[in-house]
Amino acid sequence: MDNIRNFVIIAHIDHGKSTLADRILEITKTIPVWQMQPQYLDQLDLERERGITIKMAPVRMIYKPQDQKEAETFNFDFYILNLIDTPGHSDFSYEVSRALKAVEGAVLLVDAVQGVQAQTLANFNAARKAGLKILGCVNKIDLNPLGLESVIKELADLIGCGEEQIYKVSAKTGQGVKDLINGIVKNIPSPALSDDEQSLIFDSAYDDHKGVIAYVRVFGGKFYPKKEARLIAVEKSFLIKETGFFSPLLQPVNEIKAGDIGYIATGIKDSGIIRVGDTIGAKALSGYTLPQPVIFVSLYPDDGNKYDDLKNALNRLKLIDSSLYFEPDFSEILGRGFKVGFLGRLHFEIIIERLKREFAIEIIPTFPSVAYKVKTKKGEIIVETPKDFPEDNLGVYEPIVLIKIITPSEYLGRILSLKNIFHFYDIETEFLRLKGDSKDKVLLSLKMPLAELISDFDDKLKSVSVGYASFSYEFFGYAPAEVAKLEVLVAGEIVAGLTRIVYKSETYHIARKIAEELKKCLPKQLFIQPIQVKVSSRIVARETISALKKDVTGHLYGGDRSRKMKLWKKQKKGKKKLQARGRANIPLDVFKDLLKK
Repeated sequence: MDNIRNFVIIAHIDHGKSTLADRILEITKTIPVWQMQPQYLDQLDLERERGITIKMAPVRMIYKPQDQKEAETFNFDFYILNLIDTPGHSDFSYEVSRALKAVEGAVLLVDAVQGVQAQTLANFNAARKAGLKILGCVNKIDLNPLGLESVIKELADLIGCGEEQIYKVSAKTGQGVKDLINGIVKNIPSPALSDDEQSLIFDSAYDDHKGVIAYVRVFGGKFYPKKEARLIAVEKSFLIKETGFFSPLLQPVNEIKAGDIGYIATGIKDSGIIRVGDTIGAKALSGYTLPQPVIFVSLYPDDGNKYDDLKNALNRLKLIDSSLYFEPDFSEILGRGFKVGFLGRLHFEIIIERLKREFAIEIIPTFPSVAYKVKTKKGEIIVETPKDFPEDNLGVYEPIVLIKIITPSEYLGRILSLKNIFHFYDIETEFLRLKGDSKDKVLLSLKMPLAELISDFDDKLKSVSVGYASFSYEFFGYAPAEVAKLEVLVAGEIVAGLTRIVYKSETYHIARKIAEELKKCLPKQLFIQPIQVKVSSRIVARETISALKKDVTGHLYGGDRSRKMKLWKKQKKGKKKLQARGRANIPLDVFKDLLKK
């Protein structure tokens, strides 16, 4: 047990976690040189294209002394290093929290050029709260940045250690990585053990032959093929089909035991039974929280016949992304679909892209929404979908997030000017350190509605700070909100898919924009189509699409005018009938275009 080290690499996005993992894989000779490729642990095409880690990736490595000097300082002939590479974006912080529960140590990586960023602070606080041993590491020293010593001091002050204890590496060239590995061996404690038979499920996947594969950290006992095991939360027993390690591909072994990070092939075909955070063994482990979706979007297949395909795809994705939440939904225009909960806008974009690439399903999403608390005469309810929002409410409370922004001080004024666009409040500033005689970095803390965060806050922040500001966020609570339900009627019928919750102060502007866009996009019919935008039973915007004209007398040549009059009179009666029973007919392409605006 004493020669096992379980650890994670945590950092702000783009600080070089995956590249550092590549160098560790090379030095430990886990991956042959001819098989090595950049971002090796990032197996999804999306991860490589975007240059970000989306899924945590576990790998088991064997590290032996590289020379006589190292051998003299080692207590064993070799060490087992269990690494979990984690995402850096705030939307995937739940992935990081799951990984932290499975290890004893963390390498906190910081870019030597960018220094400590918002997600660096968030990850540090999460690792400290989990009780992990934290090693500070500055990356990209091969660039010889001017402020390198300042960044080292900044990171040392954050962790509370001496500057000499901060490791300096170049994940690109491999410089200093061996020293970091030796530091992991010497400073991160060996695994904590349990007297009970326990293994924590921190992730899962699906195999057509092996069923659900649980990714586990074993805290106590042994697990091996053909052994009967039990899922504590769902109270279900099963016969273990296979056990093994991540190398990083699945490598079957005879058993996995206390201290190991590996997998258990359950043979269970029902993907809904396995839950991330559940315990396999005799006694449940505590302290594992479930993810809470923050935005909700209804998803419909582009082809109505692919409803079952979409359902199966979401079930498969939920196995490898336990934060995904969904339930059936229905739209008069789009048919059957699902209301899906996401951890943020990037999470939403990634899932949509994976449905398209991995399952060949084109998706039509509705407007993103957040969950409101609404007081009614019957009590308090949670409303996740705009169409379910009750207008006769006694009060509405919206979700609020606490945002921490780290920015060079020169951009502070521009960032604060965003409060003219977004509803900022409780703004606090803290200067992180001094550089010469001028204040260098500023930590800005503020609260704002979650609904505004998921719109275009990220883009606006990047724009005013020229990309130098970074932010992280966490759910804070609920606050009273002056909002209302905005509904769109075409030919007298409500188009549920276009219903939105908006601030009362912005209703007229948004209503006018929607009405004008609909008038431009909708095709004419043989009857007049009134477009109305309603807020709280009051029409606040209206446009009219005139009826399509048809020349019913074009085929007549000469003759008495009374024949034409009779046909025009008949056409007029027909149009009245069409007007009476005319229905909203929004083509699918038009609907998709409207949702993008």
